[in-house]
Amino acid sequence: MRKKGTASAWICLAVVAGLFTYMGIVMGAANMLNSIMRTAHDLLLNTVFYLMGICVITGALGKLFVEFGVVALIEKAVKPLMKPLFNLPGVASLGAVMTFLSDNPAIITLTKDKRFASYFKKYQFISLTNFGTAFGMGLIVIIFMISQGFFIEPLIGLLGAFTGCIVTTRLMQRFVIKAYPAYKEEEVVSDEELEALNAEPEHVEEKSAFLRTLNALLDGGKNGVDVGLAIIPGVLIISTLVMMLTFGADASGAYTGAAYQGTELLPWLANKVDWLFKGLFGFNDPHQIAFPITALGAVGAALSLVPNFLAQGWIDGNAIAVFTAIGMCWSGFLSTHTAMLDSLGYRELTGKAILSHTIGGLVAAITAHWLTALITLII
Repeated sequence: MRKKGTASAWICLAVVAGLFTYMGIVMGAANMLNSIMRTAHDLLLNTVFYLMGICVITGALGKLFVEFGVVALIEKAVKPLMKPLFNLPGVASLGAVMTFLSDNPAIITLTKDKRFASYFKKYQFISLTNFGTAFGMGLIVIIFMISQGFFIEPLIGLLGAFTGCIVTTRLMQRFVIKAYPAYKEEEVVSDEELEALNAEPEHVEEKSAFLRTLNALLDGGKNGVDVGLAIIPGVLIISTLVMMLTFGADASGAYTGAAYQGTELLPWLANKVDWLFKGLFGFNDPHQIAFPITALGAVGAALSLVPNFLAQGWIDGNAIAVFTAIGMCWSGFLSTHTAMLDSLGYRELTGKAILSHTIGGLVAAITAHWLTALITLII
């Protein structure tokens, strides 16, 4: 065990040292360190707090919708789509709405409810990890894109994410059944457990409409603050690193230690296979590949790239649609799937969930691109 730990320590040290040595050689050590600090500081002030504001507003709105039955109304509207599209019982629509209004872990909160879980076979229950993740932070992503001056494109991205969700959910179900055939018929909650739950009395506390509204707005806003705080590490660490590998020197070609200067490694690599990204996603600039790479770890961090990309003129309407689709569908799943499946008690299926969701996100992005191309052709 000690040898293995020593080896991993040396590998970690080599990777970190190699990365900083590379950037230091290209930019100069002092300029590199100044750019890292100034980029992180600017992201904190001008991106994180902006995103937190959106999180607070959408959190309050989402909680208000839950309190006064709007979510239940939406759930009833989309419930008929669950079985034919996702092979899930109708109550799963509540999970889609809740994760859309908040974040991926909302689906886990629902699965802890035995009454909710009682509607599912085990293979369907496990696939909720993929199903819920595909809609995670959806409202925040769409509102953010609209705030950047786009409207139709985020809606196209939503359709792309919907398609990706179908693929990842059904693919995960196939993987689970193949690995554990018995899960196709096994219920999550036994009949005895369900009878015991139904026998428990429900206590309903009456409150005035004003108090319900006030509590919903404040509680939802507080949840929004929690989400806003949760995205800070991803934005400051992941986005800073990605930007250092995406942006280049200033207009004169010199490094000054200013924010958003870097080595342009990612665009250089993307240029080697630009035909692939252009064909699949319609990317017309190699810098655009930074968004899906960042979205793998944290969609909030990926969103922080957009304002600077727009300022540089690197993205267009097609990119916004693709970013919305892949941002929603992936929504940082690499950093959440392990914890989500562990919470459900099926950690051994993490690899299958990640593979399914990787494919689903790619399908979402491809669908958004071709829908954008079709609409552009028609208009």
